[in-house]
Amino acid sequence: MVVSTEHAPVNGSKRRRSHREVADVLRDRIRSGSLRPGQRMPTQAELADEFGVERGAVREALRILHREHLLSNVSKGSPATVAKAPERAHDGAASARPQPTMVGLAPRIASAFEAPHVEIDALCLTSVSLTMAIGEPLRQIHAGRRKPAKVDVRVLLPSRDIDLAFPAPVDGGDEEGGWVHRRWLDQRNAQGQVLRHNLLALRASHGIDVSVQFRALPFTPPVKLYLINGTEALFAYYTLTKRDEEIGQESLEMYDAQGTRSMLFPFQQGDGLRDTTFVEQSQLWFNALWNTISQDLRLASG
Repeated sequence: MVVSTEHAPVNGSKRRRSHREVADVLRDRIRSGSLRPGQRMPTQAELADEFGVERGAVREALRILHREHLLSNVSKGSPATVAKAPERAHDGAASARPQPTMVGLAPRIASAFEAPHVEIDALCLTSVSLTMAIGEPLRQIHAGRRKPAKVDVRVLLPSRDIDLAFPAPVDGGDEEGGWVHRRWLDQRNAQGQVLRHNLLALRASHGIDVSVQFRALPFTPPVKLYLINGTEALFAYYTLTKRDEEIGQESLEMYDAQGTRSMLFPFQQGDGLRDTTFVEQSQLWFNALWNTISQDLRLASG
């Protein structure tokens, strides 16, 4: 069973959807790259089961996307196919357009679990976004719609022993700084524990070979990076803002970055020299950090 948290995504809701809502979800998957040009769509029966609708609603949704030139080969007898150039269709939106992390990461993680060997490397501040994004493929596995043979996840997080550049109080003393650090550490540990528990549970429930590893960095990462199946890099800047945080009856002014809202820039191996080089160099950079200055990370408080 997947462990839920207060941040758990809600896209597993059983509320019945209209055919337009189904079309909206599928359109987002195509534009985000979760469903890629030339890829065959799930069957109408699978989509009806996923969304909790009749097949007629699925057919209407597919017809909408066909009219928008996002799908081809739409018929009653066989699964549709994602159009070869969806980035030119409808309103000209590009599938590689940067999106907020919580919008862009989830469909790419879900798509990664279609591979027999899933490999995800992440460098981030707390792993909140990754923990949330991985919820959907876990549900698909438990529903019998996905079953990779192997899953390897590596996560680089800041060490508990460093003075974080952020989050940090604007003018706070040792007491305020200690409170902010403890709050960040509790979140880092809790999200990492949920991520590890949910993935390792796949061993017993589905016989999947799973490895989840964490290592600690001696610095605060100014960016977040996700590397997926050795072919894609997703990159985002942590943008700092000044905000107030309530501590009991008092308000603490602090510098912080809301990583779930950071714009995520996708780079795909094979999409030109620039993208291919970025993916390769990002993987080399991650591996170097993992194998040199990072240390074993203990996801525990106290």
